Amino acid sequence: MNVEEIIKTNKKMPLAKRTLIHVALVANKLDEEVSAVLKPYDISIQQFNVLRILRGQNGKPANLSTINDRMVTKMSNTTRLVDKLILKNFVNRTICLKNRRKVEIVITEAGLNFLNEIDGILFEAEKKILKNFSDAELHELNELLNKF
Repeated sequence: MNVEEIIKTNKKMPLAKRTLIHVALVANKLDEEVSAVLKPYDISIQQFNVLRILRGQNGKPANLSTINDRMVTKMSNTTRLVDKLILKNFVNRTICLKNRRKVEIVITEAGLNFLNEIDGILFEAEKKILKNFSDAELHELNELLNKF
């Protein structure tokens, strides 16, 4: 199905506009696919992203600014995401002893176990999403996307 069919138009669009709409549609489709995989685990893409960022800290605490800087989707509600992960026992938040204004966030053992549990499932979903692309095409696509 092409872009015009998806957005239900018969109008000829300028190539630049068509390209931007196409990229937006693909991004939405990817979000839908990943959200569907995460839904049974009652976790959002953004919460999952926070957990992966914290896992990447290798046990070192991160602050809200660090997490927000590394988020795939930049947002101002990082505090709310962390609060939800605390309720799920996936992260802990503490006040830094050296600087009481600094909040430190670390992933818990439960959070690490959760990520380990769904890593394989997400890997399979990613393979399915990209099944129509060769490695060479994926490299080329990444090079083209880097131009943004």
